[in-house]
Amino acid sequence: KDDPLQLAADAATAVAFGFDEIETTMRVSRNAWSNAVACAVGGAVGRWGTLFQCSSEEAEELRIAMAGFTSYAETVSVYGTEKSFTDGDDTPWSKAFLAAAYASRGVKMRCTSGAGSELLMGFHEAKSLLYLEARCLCLQRGMGVQGTQNGGIDGAPLTATIPGGVRELMAENLIAVWLDLECASGNDARSTESEIRVGAKILPYLIAGSDLICSGMGSILKYDNSFNPSLINGEELEDYLVLQRDFEADGGLTPLPESRAIELRERAVAAIAAVFEELGLSTPTEDMKTSVVYASGSDDTRSLMPRDVSFISEAIKERGITVIDAVKALANRGFREEAENLLNVVKLRLSGDYLQTSAMIRNGRIVSAVNDPNDYLGPGSGYRVSEERRLQLNDIRDVLDQKEVLRSEALHEKDEARHIRYRNLGPAANGSATDDLVIGISPAFGLKLYRTTAGHRLSEVLGAMLDAIRARGLKARVVRFRHTADTSFLGLSAARLAGSGIGIGIQAKGTAVIHQRDRQPHNNLELFSNAPITRLEHYRALGANAAAYALGEMPEPIVVPQRGEAMGSRYHARVALIYAIETGLTEAGAAPEEVDVVLTGAK
Repeated sequence: KDDPLQLAADAATAVAFGFDEIETTMRVSRNAWSNAVACAVGGAVGRWGTLFQCSSEEAEELRIAMAGFTSYAETVSVYGTEKSFTDGDDTPWSKAFLAAAYASRGVKMRCTSGAGSELLMGFHEAKSLLYLEARCLCLQRGMGVQGTQNGGIDGAPLTATIPGGVRELMAENLIAVWLDLECASGNDARSTESEIRVGAKILPYLIAGSDLICSGMGSILKYDNSFNPSLINGEELEDYLVLQRDFEADGGLTPLPESRAIELRERAVAAIAAVFEELGLSTPTEDMKTSVVYASGSDDTRSLMPRDVSFISEAIKERGITVIDAVKALANRGFREEAENLLNVVKLRLSGDYLQTSAMIRNGRIVSAVNDPNDYLGPGSGYRVSEERRLQLNDIRDVLDQKEVLRSEALHEKDEARHIRYRNLGPAANGSATDDLVIGISPAFGLKLYRTTAGHRLSEVLGAMLDAIRARGLKARVVRFRHTADTSFLGLSAARLAGSGIGIGIQAKGTAVIHQRDRQPHNNLELFSNAPITRLEHYRALGANAAAYALGEMPEPIVVPQRGEAMGSRYHARVALIYAIETGLTEAGAAPEEVDVVLTGAK
């Protein structure tokens, strides 16, 4: 929507994640000025030092830079064939002039090139993609720009369809480094919809490092990206953070608590609204602002539409509003910190200190290839993640621990108490009757844990098994074992107590087994190991089969259908914590306890 409120909020969130640079473009070209003001203000919320560019038509982009809203430029296209370079209104000389113009005003600049661009322009001249890109890079070096955005960029989806194309994209980045150009190494346009290929493309850069791993990572949702979806988008941002943690590789981003993100978005929306009000550009309503703060994307907002923004943008341009006006407006409305943050970036343009290769601003200090050169000399000599940084990378959202498992289980305690009551009857005795069958439950069953990993109430599971056993004319006892939490030993212990010699062992997470007293511990009659996909009818059938074994029959074993579900990756962490809770309640040599179970029938 080119909504300045959303742009400011998204910019503040991106800065908090740790992006060293942010960029925007627009749905409607005349909205460039409003977009630039919004991102400049939003990027000053929380901390200072993030550089910003507004990708627009080159002359307009230069005007916006002269007004002070942007601090770097990147979308200055270079092509490797003569006809591509002169097909439009740009030539090598006009590009060199642009580079000089930006540098004269202290604006950092990279060019854009990459394999496939000449093909898209229709003038490839049947030359090697890498040869054409090498020409582009040499030309950029000759212009004196600080760096390049290459590695396919818009041409990446095309190049990735060619044999060896992805390898060629990486080779482009290597040539850029050889030429001592700052390298924003592609991983920009989404070159594939295959999740495997996306992960494979980003991983070498994440591990090996680059000046800027992604020249365009979408911190917003795909549908809001006016550049078209990036290789990594808002939908994959959490995955990227987890990849950093998995490989202990510093990809530049830091996990952000949701509460902090909301706080920053509120501040950014309030700041840009204050600037617009102070400058007489617009007066956003409270409903507009609130809808943006909590929105995942523009579909969730009730804010400014592109036509509204066009009036704001044209007014900014026609009135000659500059970044200093925005700084003053922030200060006048009480946003002193944001005003100082924005002014600090503007001041850097006077010194020109960040007009160096690989320049970034870290904690108010310029870090570049000049004062922090790449001195890699082989294995063990490169960048190492510090312990402090490693802890930051590890601090992703929704980390599961034992406390969280117990907290989530406790939410079901009252509801389960409505459906079942457990009463300890004392030590369990050995049964003598042949119609006696024992269900052995684990230590935390119904005491600390109340649902299986499939989400069934434990009362439902017990009820299903008890009903099936009784339907065959047998008697079932429920016995809690505390000397073990292992499914096989629960089942074997139950079988050894049962007069029929048949027992069921079941853990609170839902894993169950039918056992016979004279068998080896792990040589059971039937095992129900896939608890997350085990339904109540399976537990009912389990009870029926246990009864059949007790009656001397040979029933058809129960098969829980599986369709390749990735249960290990989805459940193993939780299962390990659940089992730790179970084993924490075990006691060596503890006697089995018979339990009277009353199912209330509550709905």
